[in-house]
Amino acid sequence: MKPSHIEHIGIAVNSIEEAKVYFEDVLGLECYAIEEVADQKVKTAFFMVGQTKIELLEATSPESPVAKFIEKRGQGIHHLAFAVENTDEALNNAENKGIALIDKQARKGAEGLNIGFLHPKSTLGVLTEFCSK
Repeated sequence: MKPSHIEHIGIAVNSIEEAKVYFEDVLGLECYAIEEVADQKVKTAFFMVGQTKIELLEATSPESPVAKFIEKRGQGIHHLAFAVENTDEALNNAENKGIALIDKQARKGAEGLNIGFLHPKSTLGVLTEFCSK
C-alpha cells in the first residue's frame, strides 16, 4: 500500500460560513461543495488547491468528534488524508504493522469516498485518514 497523493487536509472550524471568507476572499479559492455527513455529525466544505483538497469540518452536534477536537485544541488542522487504491487493504496493512486503528474497515465519507482513520497515538500525533473511490 502506497498513497498516490494527499487527498485532502481536514481543518476543524467553528463555522464554515465564517471560514469560507478567508479561503475565498483572501486565498481566492472557490468552495465547490458543501455536504453533511450525518453519521459523523459533521458538515463539510471543499476547496481545490492543485490536486489536493482542503476540507473544512463543522460539527453538527456537541457530541461530534470535531466538536470535541475544537473544545480541546481550538480550530485548526484536524487530519491529513491520503488517497489509496483500497481503504480496507490500507487499514489492514497498517494494523499488521502495529498501527492502532480508529476504523477496522472502511466506511462512507464525504464525496462518496471510502474512508478509514488511523489513531494519532500511533501516527506521531497526526490523525491520518485513508480514502479510496
